[in-house]
Amino acid sequence: MKITLRKVGKTPFEFERKLDSIELKGFLQHDKENLIALKAKLTGTVETQCADCGDEFDLEVDEDLEFYISDGVFIDENNANIDVVETQNGELDVDELINSEIELIKSDYHCCEFCVMGED
Repeated sequence: MKITLRKVGKTPFEFERKLDSIELKGFLQHDKENLIALKAKLTGTVETQCADCGDEFDLEVDEDLEFYISDGVFIDENNANIDVVETQNGELDVDELINSEIELIKSDYHCCEFCVMGED
């Protein structure tokens, strides 16, 4: 699913996208410095690997996402140190965004319920 950024204005542009067992629901809204604010919730389950035993297990996901979207390269002239996702061709690829967030979550340290219970 791709969203054309020029369609996003001061009024929140709501979106919802489900890929497999993950859903991203939120809105985009024009903000400061020609940036578009994204506020969304990522929910569902992802299959990941236990960091201790190596077994695959389903991990519950419930993440709030808040960052900015820039159409093209973002230069932080004010040293605002904000999270910005740069896009190309005036479009935000929501599927790519979901997949990136899933990979980021999976790269963290997660243990299955059996290894967690064994730590007590």
